[in-house]
Amino acid sequence: MTFSGHDTFHCRLFWLKKGFDYVSNGEKFKDDSGVALGVGRNMVNSIRFWLKAFGIVGEENLLNPLYQRLFSDDGWDPYLENEGTLYLLHYQLCAENHSSIYNILFSELRKIKPEFSKLHFVKHVKDKDASQNEKILEKDFSVFLRTYGSTKEKSREDSYSGLLSELILLKEVGETQSKEKLFRIENPGQEEIPFEIIFYAILTNPDYSNSISFSSFYTNRNGVGNIFCFENDKLEEKLIEIAENFSYVTYNSEAGIKELQIKERPDPIEILNQYYER
Repeated sequence: MTFSGHDTFHCRLFWLKKGFDYVSNGEKFKDDSGVALGVGRNMVNSIRFWLKAFGIVGEENLLNPLYQRLFSDDGWDPYLENEGTLYLLHYQLCAENHSSIYNILFSELRKIKPEFSKLHFVKHVKDKDASQNEKILEKDFSVFLRTYGSTKEKSREDSYSGLLSELILLKEVGETQSKEKLFRIENPGQEEIPFEIIFYAILTNPDYSNSISFSSFYTNRNGVGNIFCFENDKLEEKLIEIAENFSYVTYNSEAGIKELQIKERPDPIEILNQYYER
């Protein structure tokens, strides 16, 4: 498990595009990078962190081909105008696991405690690894709240807006007896998630073979049922939609056995390309 690295800054709306352009121009992060990026010097390390957290850059600063298709000036959605892109980024953030809090909250803690506080998160992590620093975990939780929490700002372009707040996945629901704020992760917009984004997430999950049981979408690491906060019936509707749109995919729910079968493995990037072209 890995935590911190963001210097307590959540990812702002256009940071990923700025960072992508900077790296694609062959630039390296250094002390004066803030001038080119248009941010304060103390935010440069945070932008570099978020590029890694979303899987935009990997080892030796190499760009992920997915983001070359997404963020290039003539790419699919360089300025994040499509809600499907936000769901794609949400999945990438959880699946990359460079910042472990996101996978833990969406795949683990919300199933154990549907309503959770900062202290619940800290305890959950320290139960798994007692060596983790409590203060660092608390800072990570605060950044998580600012990333997904709703904003009172009038414009989504406000520089303080959380990148994924528009998905409305996080809701404040009350307080604990000790006055800690309680939160719930849910997805009121699950019907609106493009089926191609779901299919991409399935195809890029190394735990899935060509026959995938319905239950594994909730039990496997990065299962789409957990990451996208699907209710069972809504996920089943998406799987049926995938099967209806791709001739090499079938969804069976006979005799109580629910299973998605993929007869041939397409290029996941091309699945996304079909989405952005329609």
